[in-house]
Amino acid sequence: PFFTSLEAQEIRNPIMSDSTAGNLPEVQLVQYVSELQLPLMQQLVDSDLSEPYSIFTYRYFLHSWPTLSYLAMEGDDCIGCIICKMEPNHRGIIRGYIAMLAVRNDQRKKGLGSRLVQRALKQMYDEGCEEVTLEAEETNRAALNLYERLGFLRDKRLEKYYLNGSDAYRLKYRMRPINPSIL
Repeated sequence: PFFTSLEAQEIRNPIMSDSTAGNLPEVQLVQYVSELQLPLMQQLVDSDLSEPYSIFTYRYFLHSWPTLSYLAMEGDDCIGCIICKMEPNHRGIIRGYIAMLAVRNDQRKKGLGSRLVQRALKQMYDEGCEEVTLEAEETNRAALNLYERLGFLRDKRLEKYYLNGSDAYRLKYRMRPINPSIL
């Protein structure tokens, strides 16, 4: 679906408060602000995703686009994170990209992954993003279901995309900026 604004999507998928929501009353979504948070994110992503990432990959995203990455903190424990970027593509469209989303195994099925994605989408929208893309492993049904519930569409199948030989789907979410004349 194409939306004229993120607010239109929020009617179907309300963005939950950054401090409390549903069955996650003690979880805080915290924007990335410091290299001191990197080990928390790296440990979670490395244990959760099938692709290994170097420290340089993390720093590329986190130092270039710190406002687009979040940690889900339960006390001092990082139980989820999302790492994103945003820049114009070759056609001049401002494109966001979700590079990494990880939720600790014991915290899954509680809406935390959706919360992290929705928070990142809102920030990208606020910064002028027009569309968001990502890749998800073809066999990762939970991730595909999560993104499709949030309005992402399968754009293309990428054969042997991952190092383990698995295929991926490129997913795309389109945002349309609000026409200033209707305000």
